[in-house]
Amino acid sequence: MIAAVALGSNLSSAFGDREANLREALRRIGTLGRVAAVSSFHDTEPVGYMEQPRFLNAAALIETELGPLELLLGLLEIERQMGRDRATAPATGPRVIDLDLLLYGERVMETAELTLPHPAMHQRGFVLAPLAEIAPEMEHPVLLQSVAELLATLQ
Repeated sequence: MIAAVALGSNLSSAFGDREANLREALRRIGTLGRVAAVSSFHDTEPVGYMEQPRFLNAAALIETELGPLELLLGLLEIERQMGRDRATAPATGPRVIDLDLLLYGERVMETAELTLPHPAMHQRGFVLAPLAEIAPEMEHPVLLQSVAELLATLQ
């Protein structure tokens, strides 16, 4: 299955700067499947909580045999191993790494642990711009618009 993952970082860590964090996360994501494509890195302003450093964002396509929940749990474990504590940190606050499962093929699901497609992806330019670089024709299975079309509605 092809899954789309958003990556973001706005803090330095033991791995290095924001770019080093993204590269380390991509390396680790490779243990969950084959990283088929990676966007360029986009320097973006924070959204929501503004009193924090700028983000570096990217998107990746992953070919995986894992189911959607297994993939999400793998991504959350990578975040935890890299130093992110979702339980204590503000949801839109600074972080070493943020990994969001955006799309999993054409799967639509809503459980306590996972909503697919990601419920806010169509509203976030910092997610859509990198994803449009590598998968402009990938379709949002609920809105029935391509990533490129969704991005165009924000610009």
